[in-house]
Amino acid sequence: MKKKQKFKQKSFRFKRFERKSYSAFNSMHKAVTIGVLSLLTVSISNVSKISAQSIDSNQFTSIKEHQLEQVEIKDSSLQTPINQVARIVTTITQKEIERLQPQSIQDLLTYVASVDVQTRGSHGVQSDISIRGGTFDQTAILLNGVNISNPQTGHYSFDIPINLSDIERIEIINGPSAIIYGSSAFSGGINIITKKGVDKNLNINLEAGQHQLFSSQISGAYKIKNVENYLSLGYKTTEGYMKNSDYDMMNILYQSRINMKNNKLDIQLGYNNKSYGANTFYSAAYPNQHDSVASYLASIKGSFGSKFKFLPTIYWNRHDDKFQLDKDNSKYDNYHQSNVIGSDINFQYSSILGTTNFGFQARYEAIESSVLGKPMAQTHDKFTKQDNRMNYSAFVQQNYSYKRFFFSVGLLTFENSAIKQDFHLYPAINVNYNFANNSDLYLSYNNSSRLPTFTDLYYTTKTHISNTNLKQEESSCIEMGIKNKNRYVVSYVSVYYMKGKNMIDWVKKNVDDKWESMNITSLNKYGVEFNGKFFMHELIAFMPFESNISLNYSYMYQEKVDDGYISNYALNYLKHKFTARLFTPLYKDKFSCSINFRMQKRMGQYLEYVSNKPTTKKDYPFFTTTDVTFNYNYKKMKLYLNLNNIFNEEYFDLGNVAQPKFWLIGGLTLSI
Repeated sequence: MKKKQKFKQKSFRFKRFERKSYSAFNSMHKAVTIGVLSLLTVSISNVSKISAQSIDSNQFTSIKEHQLEQVEIKDSSLQTPINQVARIVTTITQKEIERLQPQSIQDLLTYVASVDVQTRGSHGVQSDISIRGGTFDQTAILLNGVNISNPQTGHYSFDIPINLSDIERIEIINGPSAIIYGSSAFSGGINIITKKGVDKNLNINLEAGQHQLFSSQISGAYKIKNVENYLSLGYKTTEGYMKNSDYDMMNILYQSRINMKNNKLDIQLGYNNKSYGANTFYSAAYPNQHDSVASYLASIKGSFGSKFKFLPTIYWNRHDDKFQLDKDNSKYDNYHQSNVIGSDINFQYSSILGTTNFGFQARYEAIESSVLGKPMAQTHDKFTKQDNRMNYSAFVQQNYSYKRFFFSVGLLTFENSAIKQDFHLYPAINVNYNFANNSDLYLSYNNSSRLPTFTDLYYTTKTHISNTNLKQEESSCIEMGIKNKNRYVVSYVSVYYMKGKNMIDWVKKNVDDKWESMNITSLNKYGVEFNGKFFMHELIAFMPFESNISLNYSYMYQEKVDDGYISNYALNYLKHKFTARLFTPLYKDKFSCSINFRMQKRMGQYLEYVSNKPTTKKDYPFFTTTDVTFNYNYKKMKLYLNLNNIFNEEYFDLGNVAQPKFWLIGGLTLSI
C-alpha cells in the first residue's frame, strides 16, 4: 500500500516590512503571513528561529510560525537594515553566546577573524580590542548606541556594567565607521545591544571552576503597563591562574523602556567595579602591579515619530582608576578620574527619495589625575593635574534603493577644542548590488579620525615619555566584497586597502630607552577576509537537529617605514588569524557540543624579560588554542561545562603576559 506523502510548511509572519516608506506591507499597518515550503532568514553570521508554535492541519503535518523583524544596525546614528548596508556586519547572537558560554565579551570576540583581542589577565579583566590591525584606542565601543570609549585610554573601554546574560547581540563593523558610530570609530566599531521587551522573567546563573573561580548572576524583567523594567546583578572572583592574577568583579545594570505608540524612551543606569592583580600588565619589570577601577553609566535615549524620526540621546560616563606599579609600595601609585558628558541629536526622514539621516554630536571629555594633564591651580584628594576638551561633529547621509541597487552617500565633519586643524570633511560612499537572489556585490569608501587619549598626551613616568604635540590620526579605506546567503551556507569574501596617517604609537629605538608617544608618518594595510557558516542539517538529510560549521580567516599585510623602532602597539598586528567552530547535537536538541579552534600569527616584536630585566627582541610566536563546551537543556534549566585550552597550550597575546592553560568551568542557569 502506498504511503500518504507528507509535507512540511513554514509560515512566516512579518511584523513590519519598511525598506521603503511606501512599501505595500508597511502601508497595510498589519502583520502579513506568508506561507512557503522552506525559507531561511539570516544575518551575516547568524541563523536563528525566533519563535515557533505548531498547529493542527488536515493538509500538512505541521506548520511553524516565526515572528521575524528586519534586522537593523541598532542604536547608532543610522538605523539601517543590515541587508542594505554595503559593509560587512558581523553579528554575535544571544543563541551563540548561550552555546559558547564564554567568561567575558572579550572571550567571545576572540573567535571573530577581523578582531584582535590582546588579553591581559583572564576572563575580561583587561583586554585591548582592535579591528583590522588598529590599536585598542582606534575602536569605538558602544552600549546600546551610547559611546563609552574611554578618553583616558582604550585599556579601560571594556569596563562595561553588563553581564553576558544581559546581551541580545553584538554588532561589529569593520573599517572606518565615523558616520555610523562616531569619529572614534577609526578602524571599526563594536555595539553591544542588551535585551529589551521581556514582560516577566527571572534568570539565575551559578558558576564554579578551577583556581577557586566562583560566579553568580541574577537578572529579572517586569512590565508595568507600558513600562518595561530590567535589573541585572553579577559577581565573579578567582584566586588567579598564576601569582598576582586574582580578581573580583561586580556589575549592576538597570534598564527601563517607556513605550508610547510610535515613540519610546530608553533609560539605562550601570555600575562596574573591578579589583585585580596586574602581573606584568604594562611592564614585565614590575610583576607586582595592581589595578582598581570603577565605572558609572547613565543615559536617556528617545525615538519619536515614524516617517520623520527624532532620535535624541544624553549620556554620562565616569571612570575611576587607582593603578599601583607595586601594590606593596604606594610611592608609585597613580590616581585618575575621567568624566564624559555627551549629547547626540539625530534625525531620520523617509520619502520617495529614500532615507535621509542627519545629526549633531557634542561630547565633553575631562580628566583629573595624579599624573595626566596640566597642573591644577588648587589640588584636591589625590589629584594634582587636569585637562578637558570639547568634541563637536555633524553628519548627513542619504540612502536610496533602486531595483537591485542600494546607494549611500554621506559626509561628516569633526572639530575639537584642544587640537587645532584645518576644516576637514570625511566622506562615505557605499554601493550594494543584489546580482542574484541570494548574492550581493558591494563597494565602499569610508573615512574617520581619532584624537590622542589623555595617556598619549601626558603619561610621563620613569618608563614613559609623553608628547603634548600629538596630532589626531586619520584613516581612509576602500573595500569590496561578495556576500551570499541561502539555506545551506552564509558567507562573504572581502578585500580592502586602508591608509592611516599620523598614527600614534608608543615606541623606542633601543632596548634600554623609555617608551615615547609619537605620530608615525603613515601605515598602509592590505587585507582579505573570509567567513563561511555551513548548515549541516540542511546539507545532510538524516540530521534532524541544527548542526553547523563556521570557518573564518583574516589575512593582513601592513606596509610601514622601516625606521627601526620597537613598537608597543601599532606595529604589532595579526597577519594571519583562522578560527573554526563546530556546533552539533549529541542527543536530540537537549545535549549539544561546541568545539572552537583558533590559530593566529602576530607580526612585530616584543622585548623578552628575564628576572624582570629586558634582554632581547623576539618575534611573536605562532599559536593555537582549542575550547570545548557541552550544554544540556532540561525544561527551564541549563547545565554546561567549559573546557578551555584543552591542550594546555602556553601562549600570550602581549609579550611576557602569560595566558591561562587548561581551565575547567561548570555552570547552571535557571529561567523562571
